[in-house]
Amino acid sequence: MDSERKMYDTITFVDLFAGLGGTRIGFEKACSNNGIITKCVFSCEIKPFAVKAYKENFHEDSFCDITKVDTNDIPDFNFLLAGFPCQPFSSAGLRKGFNDERGNLFFDIVRVLEDKKPFGFLLENVDAIVKHNNGKTFSVILDKLKEVGYKVSYAVLNSKDFGIPQNRKRVYICGTLTNQIDMEFKQTQNASSIKDVFETGTKNDESKFIDILLSKYSVSYLKGKAIKDKRGGSSNIHSWDLELKGKTSKEQKKLMNLLLKKRRMKKWALSKGIKWMDGMPLTFDEISSFYRNDNLKVMLDDLVEKGYLKYEHPKELVEVDSIKKRVYDTNKDKGYNIVAGKLSFPIAKILDPDDVCPTLVATETGRYVVPNGDGLRRFTVREGLRLAGFPDSFKLNFLSYKEAFHLLGNTITPPVVENIIKRVFERK
Repeated sequence: MDSERKMYDTITFVDLFAGLGGTRIGFEKACSNNGIITKCVFSCEIKPFAVKAYKENFHEDSFCDITKVDTNDIPDFNFLLAGFPCQPFSSAGLRKGFNDERGNLFFDIVRVLEDKKPFGFLLENVDAIVKHNNGKTFSVILDKLKEVGYKVSYAVLNSKDFGIPQNRKRVYICGTLTNQIDMEFKQTQNASSIKDVFETGTKNDESKFIDILLSKYSVSYLKGKAIKDKRGGSSNIHSWDLELKGKTSKEQKKLMNLLLKKRRMKKWALSKGIKWMDGMPLTFDEISSFYRNDNLKVMLDDLVEKGYLKYEHPKELVEVDSIKKRVYDTNKDKGYNIVAGKLSFPIAKILDPDDVCPTLVATETGRYVVPNGDGLRRFTVREGLRLAGFPDSFKLNFLSYKEAFHLLGNTITPPVVENIIKRVFERK
């Protein structure tokens, strides 16, 4: 492997599913630090605002559909980079895997590797892919990469272990034609905290929702609190706590908090004759068994009318076209169930500046806020880039806030890539 590494004074590479180019940044930095010149000979991305960002920062047009690319039209290269689409395997999606056409894009990577035979590759995806379909999906991925001639290794790595203040676990798959790369990393650098990415002179956000929050709680109390109608103990603030849909009495709040816990008990599924689910509707009689109040029916109906509860049939788990999903079983008695989930509110969480950021995901990132003096605000785009490990020279100010954070929710953190690639090409 030493001779293989030393032969590279210049490394050509391709950047597939390029996104913001986070993989490229980490790759180029690792090579540069090792005295190796890099040249990107082909980049590929289909999302318009990602293409725009890539062109602005790398001065290259990355727009193309890899499924329509003839490998003969790709120049020869030494290394392949690809953060192939994660939605088919992500907990934030439907987890359809290879049943989703985006999941099948992995096989285009295999096609390119097989036809071009570069020295190596680095792939990235959500960590959930490792256990998807009881591990069968990931076994297919590893087997296909080995079949085309590569020595493959992988690891689930967390960005916070590489000095980034974001708790972001992703699986990285690395392979070369000559040997396996050591993918075991101890914590290379203690994570910084959210406050370390803050810009100065930022303004507080203004909204009716924030006004309601601050009318009931102090900024210091809100640090680390999530806004969602799910379990979470003292870490959660619920819609009925904020009285977002109408006034709730002390007893109604108590009832709602009990329902959060009790509706998850497996004994209800057994008595209803359905497969257990995390939160099912409970009938009046079932609720009466753990909460006694002469006004219970009035309280429940009032909560339904205001929209805190819904009156519905339980759902049974069925399989349609090899996809399992829940559908209402109208043969079962209706019950009371909590309406809102974690994506229901303008703010998902008030982050503690002394902590690390939760995983940035495209669906939720714009709903994280941080304390700012006597108010609250969202992250700036520059702060989002810092949370993802991008250099301050990287530009995204030409995109809308939503577009920028959509890309940041899907990006790869460059420092993790840098540490992996350092091992691939380090000179002995």
